[in-house]
Amino acid sequence: MGGAVRLAVIGAGRIGRLHARNVRFFVPGARLEAVADVRVEAARELAAELGVERCYGDFRRMLEEVELDGVVVCSSTDTHAEVIEAAASAGRHVFCEKPIEVSLERIDRVLEAVKRHGVKLQVGFQRRFDPSVASLRRAVSEGEIGDLHLLLITSRDPNPPSIEYIRSSGGIFRDMTIHDFDVARFVVGDEVEEVYARGEVKVDERIGEAGDVDTALVVLRFRNGVLCSINNSRRAVYGYDQRVEAFGSRGMISTLNVPERFTLRGDERGFHTDLLQNFFVERYREAYVEEMRQFVEAIRGEREIPCTGRDGKMASALAEAATRSLREGRPVKLEEVL
Repeated sequence: MGGAVRLAVIGAGRIGRLHARNVRFFVPGARLEAVADVRVEAARELAAELGVERCYGDFRRMLEEVELDGVVVCSSTDTHAEVIEAAASAGRHVFCEKPIEVSLERIDRVLEAVKRHGVKLQVGFQRRFDPSVASLRRAVSEGEIGDLHLLLITSRDPNPPSIEYIRSSGGIFRDMTIHDFDVARFVVGDEVEEVYARGEVKVDERIGEAGDVDTALVVLRFRNGVLCSINNSRRAVYGYDQRVEAFGSRGMISTLNVPERFTLRGDERGFHTDLLQNFFVERYREAYVEEMRQFVEAIRGEREIPCTGRDGKMASALAEAATRSLREGRPVKLEEVL
């Protein structure tokens, strides 16, 4: 493919704005052609901010009128399947923020449509593209720590989302832990056999009243015998806590948290560092650019899609299994939900 890869962003919320800016300014070989959002004023505002001429309130009209190579889907989860299928039918490659859909059956139909129309689908699990996570995965796959025995993942948000968001999120495992499920599969390089999840309400009673938990622990057993533990909290008072540790027969490797500034202060009480970066937009700034860069390269035919529709489906399957495990108080075989 010659020339710039022509992209449009569908959804002008927080994550849509982030991807639109990245495409416009930071992704080599990409050109932002249009922005669409059902809130046409939001689309118009973002387009004006980025110097993009075309904005739409109807993404279908945009697909008809604008010459595009691909779309970046950042609309609400309940619209993802419809948007992906429409884009695929129009011959556009698709980058879709997680999840593809909540229903595994619906995900299967989406993947069938993508295959039928011969387009590429990449799912937005940005943590794969974080330099530290990518380095850890490379060390594991190249045998630097010998045989992998344990994978330990910590993911704690600085503050919980609104109760309104919690009610429509599908639960902590589908909304938050789903990223950790993808990291686990990415690092281990195998499929999960069994999931066991426990959860409590420790942060905000209203989260429990909304039918969810805010503190969770998940144990994954992989087919190759690797064990993985994931711990989540909706509130860590010290900032956005993101750590991964791989332990093997010949050593271990771990990723470190990223503070606002790499400074060290000393006084009579000891040594102190700055608080951790505020949230995912700041913490994974590089990763968001890198995943879009690789999507553009895949459209050009220079590489394979790095995070496929099947990857998206498997992360959703793990979220479903964890939700069932929490509800029923037992380990759940992954085959029970697939």
